[in-house]
Formats: sequence, structure tokens, C-alpha cells
Amino acid sequence: MTIRVLVADDQEIVRTGLRMILDAQPGIEVVGEAADGRAAVRRAGELGPDVCLLDIRMPDLDGIEATRQITALPDPPAVVVITTFDLDEYVHGALRAGARGFLLKDAGPELLTQAVHAAAEGDALIAPKVTARLLAAFSRPDPAAAAQPLDPLTDREEEVLLQVARGRTNAEIAEEMHISLSTVKSHLTSLLAKLGARNRVEVAMWAHETGRVTGE
Repeated sequence: MTIRVLVADDQEIVRTGLRMILDAQPGIEVVGEAADGRAAVRRAGELGPDVCLLDIRMPDLDGIEATRQITALPDPPAVVVITTFDLDEYVHGALRAGARGFLLKDAGPELLTQAVHAAAEGDALIAPKVTARLLAAFSRPDPAAAAQPLDPLTDREEEVLLQVARGRTNAEIAEEMHISLSTVKSHLTSLLAKLGARNRVEVAMWAHETGRVTGE
């Protein structure tokens, strides 16, 4: 199955570069472009892509509001946001708005492709070198304010939770914990349900906000 992607960035040269990279990958097709956030929302509704790749800073409608509106569409596409800065308050807002992850613009073709595949599969990929730092910076630990699950987490779920919060992929978690990939996915599915989270990004934020992550 081909993953259909919408690319939105206010710089034409960036859109062209992203299109060239993605169209060169097997199983990925760029089906449309947008030069601002409002156009991105409109095109997402018209084209029904699987994944929207959005610049976080765009005219008319920024990436945060565009993400919020796109994820509110019927049968919404996954959103991955891109930023030039590795610590950008707008990124946190976009993740809160429903983005499945973010990349830096210097991420490179391989990571970009991985992010698109992850988003299309319902997973999330965040630029590894900034995951823990960004979440720690913008997710203020406040155990009293964070909603607690009605069904307590198991010890294994707590372990997986910490690994997710530190930016580990499912494969890395499986290797670290000496369990199968399917077991990791099962634990993650349970975490999503118990925490009422839409994706692993929100799971990671919850871990930081409840003070579970104290750094590497």
C-alpha cells in the first residue's frame, strides 16, 4: 500500500526538496503541497492523505493550529511537524494539538522516511537527539495536576513507559527489556488505553508531567 503524503511549508525550495526525497522512496507518494497552514488544512480535507508533513512556522495559520484542525477532520491523517530549532515552544504546542511527532529540517532522508512510515502505521517518531530534552523542558513535572489512570500501570508497563519517554523505538525497547516486539506493542496499546493517550508522544509527555522521568 502506498503512503500518500501532503507537504506544507512556506518555502518552495523546502517543499521541492521534501517532495524529491519522499517520491524517491518506494511505497511513498507526495500527493499535494501547501504554502501556508490554511491551505494545508484545506488540501488535507480535499486529498485525504495518510500523512501531513507540516512546517511549524507558516503564514496565515501556523503549524499548531493547522495540526489541531487537521487532526479534527473526519478520518484524519497523521501529522508530523518539522522545525529548524531543537527546542521550540511551538513544537510542544503542536504535539499537544495531536501531531504524531516532529523532526528537525536537517534530519536527513532516512529519518524523514522512517517518520512518515511510523506516522502512517499509527506510531510516532521524534528526532532522537532532542526527545528527552524537549519533553523535559516543556512538560513541567506536576504529579498532582496530571490525570492518573483508573487502572494502575503494571511494573512492566511502567518500564515501557520510561523507555518511550526517553525516545526509544519499539525495537530498541524490545532489545533493552529482552522481550518480543509484539509484547512491546501490547504493553504500548495498554498504556494508550489506560492513559487515554492518542499516541506515544502523549504517553511520553504524561511520564514527564508525573515526574517519572528524572533524566538519563
